[in-house]
Amino acid sequence: ARLDRDAARRPGQYLKILSDFRDGKIDILVGTQLIAKGHDFPGVTLVGVVSADTSLSLPDFRAAERTFQLLTQAAGRAGRGESPGRVLVQTFYPEHYAIRFAAEQDYNKFFSKELHFRRAMHYPPAAALANVVVQDKKLEHAARMAAEVGKFFQRLGELTRGVHILGPGPAPLARIEEFYRIQFLLTASSRATLNAILRRLADECDGWGVPSHAMTLDM
Repeated sequence: ARLDRDAARRPGQYLKILSDFRDGKIDILVGTQLIAKGHDFPGVTLVGVVSADTSLSLPDFRAAERTFQLLTQAAGRAGRGESPGRVLVQTFYPEHYAIRFAAEQDYNKFFSKELHFRRAMHYPPAAALANVVVQDKKLEHAARMAAEVGKFFQRLGELTRGVHILGPGPAPLARIEEFYRIQFLLTASSRATLNAILRRLADECDGWGVPSHAMTLDM
């Protein structure tokens, strides 16, 4: 059987598939992350993860963490009963620490490696991070608004001491539902400082008459 968001749209279908799998009416279950987390199936002896490194290429500083988390959770579905379990992982990057330590089920080594990386790159939890995205159906309008935001950051002066501002630049998803998206990334050692900057930016946007849908502030 197959279990993903499309297959589980009908009322009760999600629970029926899981119940049939638990009862042995289904021998092989293929699905997305829906079947990787939190389920306890004592009869499962084999788990396979296809394209395990897809999430490593996402433009997100948590990519390695989420990959390690998903592989660890998926692997935990096998061998929960009396019979031992086996886990097969398909990857183009078997040497990546997220893949390697997930295979070893070594949380401590992954945590140490990832924390070292986060500190070196000034990513959370070593620093506070904020994403400011401006968007508009016309690219020139989005670019004009991004330019105004950039000028605002320049005017802050001493308040931005210790704050790193990257941008403006295209968001990883540069266009969603006809909206062109341009982003700024801000990192700071002080969350209070970053909060103060975002509050002032929100006040400025109100003064400019920027529509609420035209800007998102993600802390």
